[in-house]
Amino acid sequence: MGMADVSGEGRTPGHPEGHGPHGGAGGGMKRNLALAVGSVGVVYGDIGTSPLYALKESLHHAGQDGLTRSEVIGVVSLLIWAVVIVVTLKYVVFIMRADNKGEGGTLSLMALAQKAIGRRSLPVFLFGVMGAALFYGDSIITPAISVLSAAEGLKLVNPAFQNQWNVIILALGVLMALFWVQKRGTASVAKFFGPIMVVWFTVLAILGIMHIEDDLGILAAFNPYYAGLFVAEHGVIGLIVLGSVFLAVTGAEALYADMGHFGRFPIRAAWLLFVFPALTLNYLGQGAFVLKNLDDPKMVSDPFFLLAPEWALLPLVMLTGLATVIASQAVITGAFSLTQQAVQLGLLPRIEIKHTSETQLGQIYIAPVNRFLAVGVVLLVLTFKTSSSLASAYGIAVTGAMLADTALFFIVARKVWNWKTWQVLGLGIPFLMVDLVFFGANCLKIPEGAYMPLLFGAVLITMMWTWVRGTKIVYDKARRDSVPLTDLIKMLEKSKPVRVAGTAVFLTSDPEVAPGAMLHNLKHNKVLHKRNIVLTIKTADTPRVPDAEKLEINELSEDVKAIIVRVGYMETPRVPHFLALARRRGLDFDIMQTSFFLSRRSIKPAASSGMPLWQDNLFIFLSRMAANATDFFHIPTGRVVEMGAQVTV
Repeated sequence: MGMADVSGEGRTPGHPEGHGPHGGAGGGMKRNLALAVGSVGVVYGDIGTSPLYALKESLHHAGQDGLTRSEVIGVVSLLIWAVVIVVTLKYVVFIMRADNKGEGGTLSLMALAQKAIGRRSLPVFLFGVMGAALFYGDSIITPAISVLSAAEGLKLVNPAFQNQWNVIILALGVLMALFWVQKRGTASVAKFFGPIMVVWFTVLAILGIMHIEDDLGILAAFNPYYAGLFVAEHGVIGLIVLGSVFLAVTGAEALYADMGHFGRFPIRAAWLLFVFPALTLNYLGQGAFVLKNLDDPKMVSDPFFLLAPEWALLPLVMLTGLATVIASQAVITGAFSLTQQAVQLGLLPRIEIKHTSETQLGQIYIAPVNRFLAVGVVLLVLTFKTSSSLASAYGIAVTGAMLADTALFFIVARKVWNWKTWQVLGLGIPFLMVDLVFFGANCLKIPEGAYMPLLFGAVLITMMWTWVRGTKIVYDKARRDSVPLTDLIKMLEKSKPVRVAGTAVFLTSDPEVAPGAMLHNLKHNKVLHKRNIVLTIKTADTPRVPDAEKLEINELSEDVKAIIVRVGYMETPRVPHFLALARRRGLDFDIMQTSFFLSRRSIKPAASSGMPLWQDNLFIFLSRMAANATDFFHIPTGRVVEMGAQVTV
């Protein structure tokens, strides 16, 4: 999903292409080149580390009774054509066309589809939530498998690492350091990501080119006939191998998720002209190396590191370590960005979001998410112990997320672009079949460990579904017990309360009813300020809303104004900023004489709430986890008055 902006470049809000001549930023070739290099560092970190384990695991499953020449060519052909179909055709050519004002990712696609339908559609909601939840599963497995794979490369350099526990301890040390530095922000390190990954992909290509001549017969892998023949001849084993082949395309969803940070053109150019050729050359080189050494099981067991000459082995292991840390960083920041979107779209409770850069909008840190990922990664490493075992758990979360992307894309194609039904089916059915085949292949790995990401995903789906249901129940109850704001104003005109100097700002989720804090203030304190602002913050279906379109100001009476603020789902809601915009629009008040009134609800479970008791208790737990509204909306703490109320759910 959408990852933190580490490109160091600005964004053109609201433009579908984001950057460069294709994105309206007008920077020309130099700017596009910088963005393409930046995208190599962030977007392609995950898919770029796939050569470490994709071919190794595929051959391991294919050659349990000994590998044949045709099997090696068939597996390499499967790898190449999986990358062509899933990454190049599906994501680069088609899905990247479906942007929401320049932003990509499953939740952006969900918001776009819901906007097109005009209401909250249950299938669209479920696809969006499923894709988002499964992305978290991927965010936990990617750091674990990537760093473990790199650490295992040290076995070829230092005999001490023949002991797997030494590998595990080193991997855990690197991972803990990675999670620890998140709170400091990644802006200072991020500028090196692009150049390091450019070196990484260049090395991948060189290693591949060095070994293709080991057996030029590997070039037959470009013929999809060998891929189809392998699957047809191997039955269930063919499906198991497909599950491992899918490891080559994990990370493909990042192309779409990061479109808003780098723009469509730089991401496409980087893939087609640099990343894809480098990956293809490396898989061909590994395949040729295996063909040359078919009779030596040790050579076949881990071909990637053996491509390097002996003198280059240690530098390659070190470079691999850097590449895997960068790949891990990309999915961690992706989880932060996805959480920010989910909170703004009302799928999760308010969580405190810390901005770690004053200049780069996407640089954020969310402590609870960081802890959740860190605990999950440690559990995975200690449970599975080796990258080969972890490979069994890898893939199913990504195939599920890709299925969600495909389904949402075709809803957008039908509803937004008005494609004909035959066009949607003609393109949708082949892509859907490919997704389902890969999903089915990965389902075979459930007993071996693929249940882990599904378990993580199921927990998150339950949390999101509970939060949405519970929030609606609380909202409906509050609305039933509320007084319409217009009725209250008429009552106040007849029975005038005591007035005090200054301005009161009442935050409410429903602009049509009197805020609970206002009613409590009148009931208990029997006073009203001379100026009153009823402020409602609504999340738009677009990633960002320009300042000129943010506010709608309605004068309900001489001393009561209603302000409705629209914020994008990737923006941070800052109440002082909204009030400053209102002052520019002519609203007269002194910010130093302003008090903010918030309603704080105490939620209790009820037997007849519409949710089972366990779900009531989960909703209450999530409510207690929610960040204080004062912090979340960046309200000056010394000016806040909280009024309590008890609600059953």
